[in-house]
Amino acid sequence: MNQAQFDKVKSGNGFIAALDQSGGSTPKALAAYGVPEDSYSGEDEMFDLVHQMRTRIITSPSFNSDQILGAILFEQTMDREIEGQYTADYLADKGVVPFLKVDKGLAEQENGVQLMKPIHDLDETLRRANERNIFGTKMRSVVHEPNEQGIKDVVDQQFDIGKRIIEAGLVPIIEPEVDIHSENKEKCEEILKQEILKHLNNLSDDQNVMLKLTIPTKPNQYKELIDHPRVVRVVALSGGYSREEANEKLKENDGLIASFSRALAGDLNANQSDEEFNATLKNAVDSIHDASVNKK
Repeated sequence: MNQAQFDKVKSGNGFIAALDQSGGSTPKALAAYGVPEDSYSGEDEMFDLVHQMRTRIITSPSFNSDQILGAILFEQTMDREIEGQYTADYLADKGVVPFLKVDKGLAEQENGVQLMKPIHDLDETLRRANERNIFGTKMRSVVHEPNEQGIKDVVDQQFDIGKRIIEAGLVPIIEPEVDIHSENKEKCEEILKQEILKHLNNLSDDQNVMLKLTIPTKPNQYKELIDHPRVVRVVALSGGYSREEANEKLKENDGLIASFSRALAGDLNANQSDEEFNATLKNAVDSIHDASVNKK
């Protein structure tokens, strides 16, 4: 593990950019970026276009290591190059810590939750991640209802896989998202916190994780997790909130920093000039950094 990167993620002032839309969500991400589905044909063209979009973001002067601690990549992005370097190496040279999304999407809802689909090639992916100088990983499940068994299953699965990731020398971001539209969101968050604490308390001194959680309904609900000695950092997903709303909610939570995707890139457009693009990205980066660093 790269100690300088570990220290930056643990104590740096800034946030983590989520640039990891996968095959299923890529057409939506491109459409939001001003590239409609009828303007390309087939997956290869689609992934070329989304890599161009991510390259434009990552190479922008507004995407800087003073405000951005790390970036989460989709597997294809890890395997592609930016200006002649593999993406993770380009990011590291820029001072931004590279992470990799390793899950294969969500299973059907059961017991009020969606577990992750099986990750059959995890060992091979982790081997390649190490080869490509990736620092950590990310994997997402979703909690919809305050079903104790369902939430326990989600957290058990996350930590079981998380331990395999730790063994491979990487830092896992454990992401049990609570759906912002859940009618019992606060109750879900209370059960989730207790389940996560049980697992954190059973980790050994050399096992460290990060957590990526929905911004809680009750401010500072996750303070105990943020302060836990086995937690490197707790980051928040925007979860469908607008950037303004997500930033306001984030400010109410001490020690919680952003890991936004749509809220970061939502106003960017393929048709913007470089000047417009960089200014729009700077505005998003400034506001998310401010909400991550300056609390109410």
